[in-house]
Amino acid sequence: MPDLGHELRFGIFPSPDAARREQTLKLALLADVSGLDLVSVQDHPYQARHLDAWTLLSVVAARTRSITVAPNVANLPLRPPVVLARSVASLDLLSGGRVELGLGTGAFWDAVVAAGGPRRTPGEAVDALLEAVRIVRTVWAGGTVREEGEHYRVRGLHGGPRPAHDVPIWLGAYGPRMLRVTADVADAWIPSMGYADPPALAAMNARIDEQATANGRGPEAIVRMYNLSGRFGTGTGFLDGGVRDWVEQLAGLALDEGISGFVLGTDDADDVRRFALEVAPAVRALVTEERALRAGGTASAPSVDERGSSTGETVQVVPTPPPTTRHAGRLPWDEGTRPTYPVPAGAAYSSAQQAHPQHLVDVHDALRAELGQLRDVVDQVRRGLLQVGQARSVVNTMTMRQNNWTLGAYCESYCRIVTGHHTLEDRSVFTHLRRSDAAVGPVLDRLHEEHEVIAGVLEDVDRALVGLVSAAGSGTSPALETLSGTVDLLTDVLLSHLSYEERELLHPLAQHGMT
Repeated sequence: MPDLGHELRFGIFPSPDAARREQTLKLALLADVSGLDLVSVQDHPYQARHLDAWTLLSVVAARTRSITVAPNVANLPLRPPVVLARSVASLDLLSGGRVELGLGTGAFWDAVVAAGGPRRTPGEAVDALLEAVRIVRTVWAGGTVREEGEHYRVRGLHGGPRPAHDVPIWLGAYGPRMLRVTADVADAWIPSMGYADPPALAAMNARIDEQATANGRGPEAIVRMYNLSGRFGTGTGFLDGGVRDWVEQLAGLALDEGISGFVLGTDDADDVRRFALEVAPAVRALVTEERALRAGGTASAPSVDERGSSTGETVQVVPTPPPTTRHAGRLPWDEGTRPTYPVPAGAAYSSAQQAHPQHLVDVHDALRAELGQLRDVVDQVRRGLLQVGQARSVVNTMTMRQNNWTLGAYCESYCRIVTGHHTLEDRSVFTHLRRSDAAVGPVLDRLHEEHEVIAGVLEDVDRALVGLVSAAGSGTSPALETLSGTVDLLTDVLLSHLSYEERELLHPLAQHGMT
């Protein structure tokens, strides 16, 4: 099927293993601060080793700032639809509209029966799902709920609360009838590798498209998502190779099969970082480029005259403004001495060119969100809601600690994937820009100096946490003040630096790319 043009989203599908609950929560936080879109978990209420899905998702939503959470998929035979609808709406309201609902007809019927649920035939399970979807949506709409179904009976219930946004319903579907039901009532289809491997997607998509056309919704009304499993290695199979292989294969699914949501099943923090910081932005860039070509545009670099002006489009990338307030009241550098890049007169760039500086802004947005999380963690320590050891553990998982603030650490692999011709001599974005444009040299020198300063401030934060542990039992107020002061300083230097970097590298990145 053709590309449906939907916005691409990327997420993870960690295990809800009760024995590894802290690791699961850390993975969710890492997904949030790394710029992923979704955290979803399986729902098997009869599984003794699993945390309850809704309890886990509620904690994840409370500890994160931007990530969307969803059951993938909710076990309908053990989740009464009225209670399920209100659980979803409540969490959506409490999280600021960050909940979606995946539904399945049920499986493992012996276990369902053992947990007190019904045993249903395949046909009965589909009938029950249709009844449940009607009930859930009526509860959300706030109307009077009446359903005299074969499996669910609701007689005059007052609906509500309304969720904070229109909550999409995903369906995990494989059989012919369920695919038709997906086209009739779902907002998204989410099959899984292992049950529907890539060669099977075309025929399943065709069934959805045929029904969606017949019922007047149209194929574009149903978002196509995909639960992925794979490993980063050197194999030749699907999602069995290096990052570049992953990017090409996922972009192919987006462009040829209409898949726009990619949810990776993993419990490995390194894989989450790689998926978020290398795979996702590169897939977005390749799909954006190909969509421009298919729309009759051009993704090749436009001509640039001697002054640097271009025959491309008006610049749409907006650097984040510098902060207007200071928390610490001082900076370890003088912002007035920062070099600036000479902006080309009449600068204009293609969409593909603008994707490079936009990627930088997107990564920085994730870091700004992470900084907010850090400030929240410190505040929780101050209020006695979080132990110092837990706070230090959270800080150690943060992206800001892993990459030493170098732009190249975020973009190196991304560039290698997009261009396919990096060499050992040219693997750093700064090196490439310096080689391509002498005018950007002073800016890069200053950025490098500021990276070193920020790295030192991060070490001060860690030392302050250690000092707080040492001060336990002997009066912790001065230690808390030291910690708060270092986090305030980090806030000031980080927000100042990120704004400066975005502003000064916008045009060099658009003109020369990342490699």
